[in-house]
Amino acid sequence: MAQEVKVRYGDNDLAEFKALIEEKIVKANSHLELLKSSYMNDGNNGTDDTSPTFKAFEEGSQTMSKEANTQLAIRQEKFIRDLKNALLRIENKTYGVCRVTGKLINKERLKLVPHATLSIEAKNMQK
Repeated sequence: MAQEVKVRYGDNDLAEFKALIEEKIVKANSHLELLKSSYMNDGNNGTDDTSPTFKAFEEGSQTMSKEANTQLAIRQEKFIRDLKNALLRIENKTYGVCRVTGKLINKERLKLVPHATLSIEAKNMQK
C-alpha cells in the first residue's frame, strides 16, 4: 500500500510567513484606524464664514469622501480577516497549499499576497 505524501511548507517557512503576515496585520489595523477616524471626523474645516455655495459643495464632497472611506474600511476589514485566516492555516499547517490543485503555492506569490489560497494555475482556470 503506497503511503500518501502530504505537500506542505516546512516549519521554518511557516514561521517566516507568520512573521510577514503578523506585520501586515499591524499595518492594516493602523490603516483601518486612520480610515475610521477620517470618516468619524466631523469634517468642519473652518468653512462656517465662507459662502453658502462653497459650503454646500464641500458638504457634498464630504458625503462622497465618507462613502469612499467607508468602502475602503470595509475592504481593509476583509483584508485583515483574510490575513487572520492565513494565520489559522499556518497553525494547522495547511498554509500555502492551493485549495483547488492541492499543490504548493509559489513562495514568491505568497510573499506578495500572503493570504492567497489559490495558485496562479488555479487562478487562471477561473478566468
